Amino acid sequence: MTSQESLPVAVIGAGPVGLAAAANLLERGLEPLVFEAGPAVGATIRQWGHVRVFSTWKYNLDPASVRLLERHGWEAPRPTALPYGSQIVSEYLEPLAATPELKDRIRTGSRVVAVTRQGMDKGRSQGRDSAPFLLRIGHDGGQVTEVLARAVIDTSGTWSSPAPLGSSGLAVPGEAEARAAGLVTGPLPDVSAGGFAGRRTLVIGSGHSAANMVLDLARVARANPGTEVLWAIRAATPARAYGGGDADQLPARGQLGARLRTAVESGAVRLLTSFHTASIDVRGDALTVHAADGRSVSVDRVIPATGFRPDLAMLSELRLDLDPALEAPKALGPLIDPDFHSCGTVPAHGARILEQPEKDFYLAGMKSYGRAPTFLMATGYEQVRSIAAALAGDTAAADAVELELPETGVCSTSVPDDAGDAAADACCSAPMPVPVTIGFATGLQHGRSSEPADV
Repeated sequence: MTSQESLPVAVIGAGPVGLAAAANLLERGLEPLVFEAGPAVGATIRQWGHVRVFSTWKYNLDPASVRLLERHGWEAPRPTALPYGSQIVSEYLEPLAATPELKDRIRTGSRVVAVTRQGMDKGRSQGRDSAPFLLRIGHDGGQVTEVLARAVIDTSGTWSSPAPLGSSGLAVPGEAEARAAGLVTGPLPDVSAGGFAGRRTLVIGSGHSAANMVLDLARVARANPGTEVLWAIRAATPARAYGGGDADQLPARGQLGARLRTAVESGAVRLLTSFHTASIDVRGDALTVHAADGRSVSVDRVIPATGFRPDLAMLSELRLDLDPALEAPKALGPLIDPDFHSCGTVPAHGARILEQPEKDFYLAGMKSYGRAPTFLMATGYEQVRSIAAALAGDTAAADAVELELPETGVCSTSVPDDAGDAAADACCSAPMPVPVTIGFATGLQHGRSSEPADV
């Protein structure tokens, strides 16, 4: 058995929150070791790099990471600008990962496939807290290694585990085949890049990611005759997706709802309400989607925007206490329940709320929110600041969590290109931070990290 004090703190995931965890650990004199399954840092964000996030640069940057970058001459982007996902990677995450302090502490192409305690499974208790964590790592090329750690912070997100199309939480018949054939796309595809012009596409979901996909497709349709856009929601009305319009405290988000309403009412988008997907028939390079009430629609592509859920398989040998509904840390669940909370009404929280029966193991970032879609990037930064303090033994700093967020309903969306800097300036006139989610992006963010299940 190896002494814990001589070992690094393992961080799973090299996205914004994972790298922030590393920066905060370094400030606390702790040794981070970051594992990223993708080929480069920010691998998830790169998949939605074409999305312009709703939150300005000022609120997308982790303070500890900024301090590290500025020691090496980095200049922050204009604080009122709204970055694309690709800019978050190129102008922030890549420079951060390239700093001398972090570059040799990040392992890309290294997927954590299991986390346990050295020499013991979940059932063994004696000496458990003093045993190091053991992480099994699958590397690109097929090699498998094992690494020991004194603590583990899992910031791996939920992007890789999209929720199925079935309203009962299960994949519908034919869904797996349609996904394998690429007829059901991944989340947030770049519809302007090809493959959608002149075709009929169905977007399923009622969150902001769905709204953005619908509007992006409507833009493609205006420039490409023969392109059809269908939008299916489980609710009987799209009122929630339309939002507050002019009454929204964040003007750019209110504009999104107004544009969405116009697209539907003008006939540019065909809306299908009370649509519960029951099955999918794949026929060649097209498919027919059947609803539970007997309706069906034939399309060329389906874009799923039905949310995400955490992949907990790699943690099966750890002792976790999770909310039974959201699969978030149990103490956090009631604070983030989307039936009662928006992003802005979730209180600041840190290590004490996120701690698990498995000592020194933490879920953080989007993954800490489980199935809830209300995660904010700024919230994740405060989480890992507190966790780093707790691991360093500074209980007072760990408990002193502070974060002001606006109570503005659904918290994120992407801003259309034609909104320009005027939208950025308008949104930034608010006295409190404008939120952005991540996980998968929303807009996670279209900023998100995830969208709510269709309601």
